[in-house]
Amino acid sequence: MQKIKTALLSYGMSGKVFHAPFLDIHQGFELLGSWERSKKLIQEDYPYVKSYATLDELLADDVDLVIVNTPVGTHYEYAKKVLLAGKHAVVEKAFTTTVAEAKELAKIAKDKGLKLAVFQNRRWDSDFKTVKKIIDDGVLGDLVEAEFHFDRYNPLLSPKAHKETANDGAGVLKDLGPHIIDQAVSLFGCPKSVFGDIRVTRENSVVDDWIDLTLFYANFRVRIKAGFFVREANPAYTLHGKKGSFLKPRGDVQEDDLKVGKKPNLDSWGTEDESLQGLLHTEIDGKILREKVPTLQGNYFSFFDGVYDSIANHKPEPVTADEGVKVMQIIEAAIASNAQQKVISIL
Repeated sequence: MQKIKTALLSYGMSGKVFHAPFLDIHQGFELLGSWERSKKLIQEDYPYVKSYATLDELLADDVDLVIVNTPVGTHYEYAKKVLLAGKHAVVEKAFTTTVAEAKELAKIAKDKGLKLAVFQNRRWDSDFKTVKKIIDDGVLGDLVEAEFHFDRYNPLLSPKAHKETANDGAGVLKDLGPHIIDQAVSLFGCPKSVFGDIRVTRENSVVDDWIDLTLFYANFRVRIKAGFFVREANPAYTLHGKKGSFLKPRGDVQEDDLKVGKKPNLDSWGTEDESLQGLLHTEIDGKILREKVPTLQGNYFSFFDGVYDSIANHKPEPVTADEGVKVMQIIEAAIASNAQQKVISIL
């Protein structure tokens, strides 16, 4: 099996939790190391890898793939350098800060024959995989509306300065928003237009921390909501069709397990507690059903499988740069809509 030599641009929470564990166990990747500016931590967990002092040092090494997992405001600059150096790239969400930046990166990758994927791991959450199956199975009939939430109760400001300083990459719209916007795009494609309501609700916050977006599709609507003052959780996914409804709480365990150092064992990994199963209330073959639906197993490993296949076997990326552009179009439209207090067309 071809080994894809891979390096990270940061070994903070993202590198330690979401990338290194999967790159380390996947037989198709060789984790070379990470760019570390101050704290040198990666070798404590992986003694056989390198800690690069500079980006230039990393790019000069025999690296095939670079994970751009630095703050959002740096994604465009670093991803562009990576691609121009002839390396494949995976870029964390939000892909960039503007549509123009996203389109430029996509063009560079295409022109140079390189793979460029956006790290939207939440497509492989157990809860979302179950929602996708419900939609694919058609048990709700024609969809009328859907509502996706990524809510938390956390009134305190983050200690991470880049998250709470006014900059083009800060705020919940470009932090939690891209997860559920991308999920909508992966299910339904790009909407025709967007209405966005974006607020600041936490004391002393200077960045947006509450969003309510409406995505307008031809025959249905999707609402995207996220905020930090939800002590009693809403369903993460609410779907209403002409035959029935499906409600699913957020239940994926992968992030919590990774944070406490659990390894992504592929047999039992990503298995939700049965208490978090979704509720299906619909009509099938003339019979009304109201029952819990077993949750599918979540597995971020599938994203890395897709990245490997894209590079080694010339397949499409698991989340393409063009899909990343669509998410940025929705984000940019939401910002314009909030400023102008009107619906903004995309297509």
